[in-house]
Amino acid sequence: MAEHVTYADAGVDVDEGARAVEAIKDAVATTTRPEVLGGLGGFGGCFSAAALKDMDDPVLVSGTDGVGTKLAIAQLLNKHDTVGEDLVAMCADDVVVVGAEPLFFLDYVAVGKLRAEAVASIVEGIARGCKQAGCALVGGEMAEHPGVMNPDDYDLAGFVVGVVDRKHMIGPELVREGDVVLGIPSSGLHSNGYSLVRKVCIEGRTVEQLCVPLEELGGESLGEAVLRPTAIYAGPLVRALQAGAPIHAMAHITGGGITQNLDRALPKTLDAEVRRNADGSAPWNVPPVIDYVVKAAGLTPDEAFCTFNMGVGMSVMCAPADVDAVRTALADEGLETFEMGRIVPGTGKVVYV
Repeated sequence: MAEHVTYADAGVDVDEGARAVEAIKDAVATTTRPEVLGGLGGFGGCFSAAALKDMDDPVLVSGTDGVGTKLAIAQLLNKHDTVGEDLVAMCADDVVVVGAEPLFFLDYVAVGKLRAEAVASIVEGIARGCKQAGCALVGGEMAEHPGVMNPDDYDLAGFVVGVVDRKHMIGPELVREGDVVLGIPSSGLHSNGYSLVRKVCIEGRTVEQLCVPLEELGGESLGEAVLRPTAIYAGPLVRALQAGAPIHAMAHITGGGITQNLDRALPKTLDAEVRRNADGSAPWNVPPVIDYVVKAAGLTPDEAFCTFNMGVGMSVMCAPADVDAVRTALADEGLETFEMGRIVPGTGKVVYV
């Protein structure tokens, strides 16, 4: 007779999975929009496209991303309530750069051992992020991978779909010589460069050491500073665009820093000339944690600007005559701005002066 082996014996607890789904229902419900049809638990998330009928030429814009090795620090410190916001930010703020409004979001949570409370904490963060971005969390997947992942390990992936009327799309084709480049402050490291962060700031330190307040971080501990969630700009930017903010293009400053992201918003005949101080440092406020990591790694200014966001979470380009209007529209939505530089003739690169 064959040995009796249940799915739970193999490492997958379907009852714990059901408990996790029940634990996240309230959080998911807080993100609903009028277009959402049905509730959590179906085989697919349903979202009405009726609102698209009001557009002349609706264009769907999709994006997917993860949080990366920042998750290893969250797991080390057993703090899981902010990485969901990081996940939404990395996806929603990518689609908004063409002027798209994020409509709905799905997540994929892979875990070594499913624990309902930990998963609920992660998804509650995703729900908070969706509310900030203005999109609905319409579904997702929790997958338990015993034997493939360590019991305490998990990974996240997110997927977002947005929409924009083609006539209202923004991007490199609207950028002109003389345009002003504005920066919107980052909240910290966001979700990029964490393999370097872990190597120079985390490895070799105990959890206790990571929780000690540091004067150079303004009283925050290193653990708190590196887990500060990524700012989410999509909601305020969509509202500013809908109010008529005359923005030509935007760049989400993620992996590759300013150097390798701002150029993605440029035509091939123009450069973004970004101002730096004489010593190569940024002339705007840089979060202390970024300076801390840059110094710990011994990065040159060029290396730093090609690795971290250096205090800029999103860049916005507009005509010189529209700077005041754009800054006012963004301020009305709670977004601070500062001038970074100008658009000049070139070959589609970021240059520093």
